[in-house]
Amino acid sequence: MTGTRIDKWLWAARFFKTREQASKACDMNRITSNNVSAKPSREVRVGDMLHIKNEAGEFEVEVLALSQQRGSAAVAQTLYRETESSKELRRKAAEERKLLGPIAYGAPSKRPTKRDRRLIHSFRGDY
Repeated sequence: MTGTRIDKWLWAARFFKTREQASKACDMNRITSNNVSAKPSREVRVGDMLHIKNEAGEFEVEVLALSQQRGSAAVAQTLYRETESSKELRRKAAEERKLLGPIAYGAPSKRPTKRDRRLIHSFRGDY
């Protein structure tokens, strides 16, 4: 096998839970292959550099092996190698999130009251 679809590879490498999510990420320009925006059908080859943005963070990885089949996490980690700069950026982002704590996300101090829920539903347009 010389190449595989990028959405299948991302799913097999466990960057996304479903192939549909991997395909949507490609369509939303969150995946670049060798500094070129990747469509879901783009071929991935060994040695390609991928830049991946997902809910876990931003990854810059080198493709080491190809797979069209999803395996265990241990097998998935053998498919790629993350660059040192990518690891460092993700570590710094995690430290920043940890320092900001719940203040950054505006976590409520208590559950909303019945009046608060009514206001939330009216604001959203839910009934």
